[in-house]
Amino acid sequence: MNRKRFFEKIKKYHFEFKHLTVLFLILLIFQIIISFINKNSIKNFLEATQEWYQKDSAERLANLTTTSFELLLESITPEMIENDDVANKIIQSFDIIFSQQILQHNITEICILITKKGKVFAIDEGEILFEYLFNSKFTPPDTKTVHKNAISLYENIKSEISKTELIYSLIEEKQTFNTFVPFVLRGEYIGALYIKNTPDFSFITNEISSSYDETSAIYLSLILLGLLAMYFISSYTVKERDEAQKQLLKEHEENIKQQINFEKELTFTNRIYHTHHKAEKVMGFIKEDLRQLSPENINEVKERITHYSSFVSRVIYDMKWYDPPVQTIRSQLFSTDLNKVIKFIIDNIFLRTSSKSNAFNFQVELDEKLPKVPINEFVVWEIIEPLIQNSIEHGGDQALNIKIKTEFNSANNTSTITISDNGKGMAESLLENSSEGIKKIFLENITTKASDLKNSGYGCYIAYQMSRRCGWNIDAGNFDEGGCFFKIKYKN
Repeated sequence: MNRKRFFEKIKKYHFEFKHLTVLFLILLIFQIIISFINKNSIKNFLEATQEWYQKDSAERLANLTTTSFELLLESITPEMIENDDVANKIIQSFDIIFSQQILQHNITEICILITKKGKVFAIDEGEILFEYLFNSKFTPPDTKTVHKNAISLYENIKSEISKTELIYSLIEEKQTFNTFVPFVLRGEYIGALYIKNTPDFSFITNEISSSYDETSAIYLSLILLGLLAMYFISSYTVKERDEAQKQLLKEHEENIKQQINFEKELTFTNRIYHTHHKAEKVMGFIKEDLRQLSPENINEVKERITHYSSFVSRVIYDMKWYDPPVQTIRSQLFSTDLNKVIKFIIDNIFLRTSSKSNAFNFQVELDEKLPKVPINEFVVWEIIEPLIQNSIEHGGDQALNIKIKTEFNSANNTSTITISDNGKGMAESLLENSSEGIKKIFLENITTKASDLKNSGYGCYIAYQMSRRCGWNIDAGNFDEGGCFFKIKYKN
């Protein structure tokens, strides 16, 4: 009786074997299509990852080689070269660094590109590099036939590298990376190290694809068996499916949170790179001061090095915090003379860089009645220095006049700092307000430099964020007659 009732229920659905076959075939075809799409997606992902890793690997190798040269040269002074034996050891050290890179099968070309008398030279031998660095009258031999492509590429990007002092990578045929690393000696840019690298990680991609093909075959076989089983236990799997979807949504939410945290950390890293680059230049100034130390200038140098060292300490401290505590920025324990800070930055940072000092001129009007502020001196440095640097970098090729003015209004107890120039001004698009009501020039990673410079666009952003934490209002704009200005206003 029970058996008869069971068959009657089955017949009610009119579900014959051909229907089941068609259902299996449709599901199988869909699964094959999904597998094919998924395989292509993984292939594209692997290719993109490989390209990124190749670029990162090439840049790291080039940067490490440049650092080796710079560290070696930082430890050498002309006074140390007493005889030919010392000179030969230095030349041998240069040759070892050159030859060690060429021994790697991915690297096909390496040289140091310098400019002398308006002409670009490529140096790939230790003896020539030694003569160029320690003999001011020496002119390197012409190597255009050997490094023709490197010299040609460098001539196109030379001005940008000297201004930004950032690593450039030019890709040929998605495999060959022409990497240029700024070559900075004692805080001064003298050229670029060039490495032609063709890293090959295709064997990893092929291995992963092969493993995926094997997994797909097994997976499809299991799907067939699973479909048969699902036909009989579908009523039980609905509940499990709902639970799986709930877990998937929870996992997806966790992944989104992790992605947000990762992006915050990446942004923090880029900001640290921005300030770390300035700290490197300051360290170059410290070393130069120590070399020039004498009984006559010891007090002056001591005071200057103390400021430099404190700024570097501040940069190191900022590396600990994504959002520094307020008491480390402003506190009644601080009493900073803004006029002194501004004068120190101008005299000992911008006017000290000989390669740029002739391109711009400073006009300073400092109000001696300006009250001291309860702000950390080096936080003020982090605000003022990027704004002046922005005027220098974006003022244009004309003779630039930068005016810095401080004013104290005793009537309403407010102070104003104005940084202006007579350059070409800012793009109007940067002065538009964003959806948050902030001018776009103060947003993160907004820059007028080349779009592939990932570490650009943080100077004005850092100045804005620091000003906000200090309780200061900062604004930017253009003059009708040309040029632009930054204005900081606060209540004492």
